[in-house]
Amino acid sequence: MNLIRRLICTTALLGFAGASAFAATPMNGNEFMTLPTAQPTESGNKVEVTEFFAYYCPHCNVFEPLLSAWVKKQGNNIVFKRVHVASDPRVAPQQRLYYTLEAMGLADQYHTRVFDAIHKDRLKLQSDDEVFEWAAKAGIDRAAFTGAYRSFGIPSKLRRAEGMMAAYKIDHWPMIAIDGKYTTSPSMANKNAPQNISEAQQQEHALQVMDFLVAKAKAEKK
Repeated sequence: MNLIRRLICTTALLGFAGASAFAATPMNGNEFMTLPTAQPTESGNKVEVTEFFAYYCPHCNVFEPLLSAWVKKQGNNIVFKRVHVASDPRVAPQQRLYYTLEAMGLADQYHTRVFDAIHKDRLKLQSDDEVFEWAAKAGIDRAAFTGAYRSFGIPSKLRRAEGMMAAYKIDHWPMIAIDGKYTTSPSMANKNAPQNISEAQQQEHALQVMDFLVAKAKAEKK
């Protein structure tokens, strides 16, 4: 049974208490946070949504198909971006891998495949050579990938990611920023939810909070 079907089944079993908690209007300081200083966005009249994630993170891996479906459902209502966080130096090659794929215009095509390589195939991808080998086996031109990976533009992307983490006060992931003003995450969105709910239910509720924040941000643009 795939994740979406499990989510439907487990949500049906949640019961009245869980439904009541999920029905409550999200509150600042509980289900989401308002940044003390709004950050600049580049989305014009659309709402900018940014995911802070890491490839090695198992919670990011589980969240990915639900988030992708949510983004698709939003359509032209939002501009969606990703920021691969900087964390343990051992996984720095994974961060560089993401920004190389992005620079080559291949991020959307290979994003899920990187998650699968780490969480299904159990590849560590913790060295440059491991990343180069994976890229070549995945069908990416090795020389082109290696050149982009080692190009001068990648370090600037890494520095920008680190700066955005500080500006958005990112201390865990996955975390979602809405229009440079608000942040939420599956753990944050479920502060008032029943303690025995599944991770899939937590992530589904996070998407509901994100719906609320997108609508809020869109209304504030008028």
